[in-house]
Amino acid sequence: MIARRLLQLYIGLVLYGVSTAMFVRANLGADPWNVFHLGVARIFSLDIGIVMIAVGVLVLLLWIPLRQKPGLGTISNVIVIGLAADAALGLMPPVEPLVARSLLLLAAILVNAIATGMYIGAGFGSGPRDGLMTGINARTGWSVRSVRTAIELTVLLAGWLMGGTFGVGTVLYALAIGPLIQLCLPWFHIGVQQKKSLVEPTVAP
Repeated sequence: MIARRLLQLYIGLVLYGVSTAMFVRANLGADPWNVFHLGVARIFSLDIGIVMIAVGVLVLLLWIPLRQKPGLGTISNVIVIGLAADAALGLMPPVEPLVARSLLLLAAILVNAIATGMYIGAGFGSGPRDGLMTGINARTGWSVRSVRTAIELTVLLAGWLMGGTFGVGTVLYALAIGPLIQLCLPWFHIGVQQKKSLVEPTVAP
């Protein structure tokens, strides 16, 4: 059982990194956190994977006053997704035709949902950004929905101001990712003890 969970965790994290690279190559807009990552990468001329790792570490530092405890999945999330994103970008050539970019965007959203279902279903702890959301919820009593919306709007606005790619893909992601994750979670859910964590499914990075 533990071997299956570990395999599922790391395949899910790698696929999440691949989906990030697909969003970048589609260049039609990304999810809010990746709009932020792309903005930071543009400002500092860094690879997006390095930015994802650095932001993950900084977000983890915010866990300290929130009294959140990282798990194996949390630490792995910080490292693996960024490395996988940079590796995938190195192997994935730029795409020019709009039709091909549109198909790549749709595939990115689907891969992202599958990756999230795998990662959450493995049950090794929340990602740094998810933990920030649940930590604020626990300390303030604000609803998970309100906290998540506030965080994602903040990083989306900051990323857009820094030049991150905001577009139709951002809107499609916002509309589609929840239902898709809800569909994917049962496929990868392992063990009855994880049922509580699936009440409020959230996106991995």
